[in-house]
Amino acid sequence: MSKLNLILFGPPGAGKGTQSAFLIERYDLVHLSTGDLLRAEIKAETQLGLAAQELMDQGELVEDHIVIGMIRNKMEAHLDARGFIFDGFPRTQAQAEALDDMLNSKSEPITHMLALEVPEEELVKRLLGRGATSGRS
Repeated sequence: MSKLNLILFGPPGAGKGTQSAFLIERYDLVHLSTGDLLRAEIKAETQLGLAAQELMDQGELVEDHIVIGMIRNKMEAHLDARGFIFDGFPRTQAQAEALDDMLNSKSEPITHMLALEVPEEELVKRLLGRGATSGRS
């Protein structure tokens, strides 16, 4: 049986997490959110997490090799998964190429790409509400 590998695109507040939860439940997928992975790696003080934290503390973007390493580690921890939802990944050409390489080496291509589009005024409303209730931004 081939795996279901989805890339979920959309701006913050578009509902990627909400849609991911539905798809995970429906198709028994593993959710790979770069934001969640970064927070977990930083909290666990892993080598990748410490490197990411250092860059973020300097106001820099987390380098591709760090994000790719986090995704690779999570995928390798779930070799028996029925598929993955990639949320917030890939964001760069280097990340896209690395993802292609990782999946093609296992003959498991991306099967679907979903782009969530929400009017800007609704995004602002959602993000302001999220920040007030969850501490997330």
